[in-house]
Amino acid sequence: MCTVSFLPAADQIFLTSNRDEKHFRSDALAPEIHHSSSGKILYPKDRDAGGTWIALHENGHAIVFLNGGFVGHITKPPYRKSRGLILLEIADSFAPVTVFEKIQLENIEPFTAIISDKNVLFECRWDGDQKHIAEKDPAIPHIWSSVTLYDEEIIQKRTGWFKAWLDSASEHSQEEILHFHEFTGDGDGHNDLKMNRGGAVYTVSITSIAINDSGGMMYYHDLRNHKRYRNSLPFRQTSLVY
Repeated sequence: MCTVSFLPAADQIFLTSNRDEKHFRSDALAPEIHHSSSGKILYPKDRDAGGTWIALHENGHAIVFLNGGFVGHITKPPYRKSRGLILLEIADSFAPVTVFEKIQLENIEPFTAIISDKNVLFECRWDGDQKHIAEKDPAIPHIWSSVTLYDEEIIQKRTGWFKAWLDSASEHSQEEILHFHEFTGDGDGHNDLKMNRGGAVYTVSITSIAINDSGGMMYYHDLRNHKRYRNSLPFRQTSLVY
């Protein structure tokens, strides 16, 4: 939930997330297709709270969360509900941005939701008091880093790494974006994309969704247990365009 990139490439897009977690959190369950009221949703599952940080719906939309809104905040538990469960409520719909607009978020810890919905891209933030929605250009790449772990100077440094990587080749694949998320940095374990802060907080997994007009493929790399998974989810027959 702490580093996310969006990458349009030819006839598909890639949405990729590094999950940085405290050492005492349980291992997540590998991605599976779950049946919901609005259709099938593919996601890895958080054993502790039952939610997730990234999901792909057969309607064609994908959502990924980052911790925090615009700035770092002081955690004030107990919260009413896990943010991972809020993600599933937003994902279980035909219009996730509309659900974000309407959902009650009082006493929910701040978060940022990146929502790719057909051919549009939204950045939805909850700062603990107010909701903020910004439409982003889906034709260009984007990267986000969690404000709960990285200050503005480090966020800009990471953005610079991303721009340099983009400039290094004219075409990009899912394999290459996964390599970027795992191996990019300057040797500072506190702030490299695959981070490790003395074993207390570290990157436990990398998840990447490749989306085209007929369906999506979710790649999940469990870094803790050195396991890799791939799951596909065909989309319902709609006029999706990328």
